[in-house]
Amino acid sequence: MSDLLRRVDARTKLAGANKLEILLFTLGTDSNTRRRETFGINVFKVREVMRIPEITRAPEMPSAVEGMVSLRGALVPVIDLSKYIGIATESPPSIMIVTEYNGHTQGFLVGEVDTILRIDWSEMRVPPQMLTARMGGLVTAVTELKDKRLVMMMDVEKILAETTDIDDDHLFGNLTPLSKPDRTILYADDSSVARNQIARTLEALKVQSVPTINGRDAWETLLKLAAQAEVSGRPVKDYIQLVLTDVEMPEMDGYVLTKRIKSDPRFAGIPVLMHSSLSSDANRSLGVSVGVDEYVPKFEPMRLAEVLSRMLT
Repeated sequence: MSDLLRRVDARTKLAGANKLEILLFTLGTDSNTRRRETFGINVFKVREVMRIPEITRAPEMPSAVEGMVSLRGALVPVIDLSKYIGIATESPPSIMIVTEYNGHTQGFLVGEVDTILRIDWSEMRVPPQMLTARMGGLVTAVTELKDKRLVMMMDVEKILAETTDIDDDHLFGNLTPLSKPDRTILYADDSSVARNQIARTLEALKVQSVPTINGRDAWETLLKLAAQAEVSGRPVKDYIQLVLTDVEMPEMDGYVLTKRIKSDPRFAGIPVLMHSSLSSDANRSLGVSVGVDEYVPKFEPMRLAEVLSRMLT
């Protein structure tokens, strides 16, 4: 096995153990606050890191979109993260991080990259409300390093929704309500954009929902439902007919959540649908290995609606 395959295999096993590797980077020194914030992005979603190539300016794009670059024959949009966040830095960005989310490839301009950090999802915390408000909902999780630096995980889905067409209204057109009423889904996702898309899809399907913000929140909600079901002498599946979960979430990821659901007899008969922007075959296979019943990529409401309609009816 080559070194590359070993690294891919190792990272796949990390995900199944509620662990991840994140690439740390900065946007530069803020001209106003003189602070140098540290951000993180899942290594699974990073295709490469490079010096900024020549950018072709494109008209009628959001202000944070610098233009397009050609990478191996494909045109890739380039987003300046400091402009997107609204940080005036003392020096321009010098590095481009090329990422892939659910088949969408884009470049993010940053100041510097630091290192790759291996961490347990349980060490990633839901950001405090004050930080969420200051960053405009852009941060989905935070953790503190040994050197006391705060690392903020960016909600890349929010960035893409506001700079591309993945959240356009036309994506939710022509969704048909379920033929059977009284269906309830519990869903877990740490991205506000993703939760909004799920909610809009379920509303169009006329499906009731129980939203949660990460795997731990979902698991604690399921335990409460199980206790309620026990008191009433009914199975939990009378209350919840399906669990829809993201993969990457602070405190508990979707793989661990799925393993807990599938290993607990109280939740027998409740299917788990994984809904993620991690769209590689390795991630799908890992989902299957922990008991996921089906896998649907994010930002495809029509496809999500089709799968839900089939699984719920």
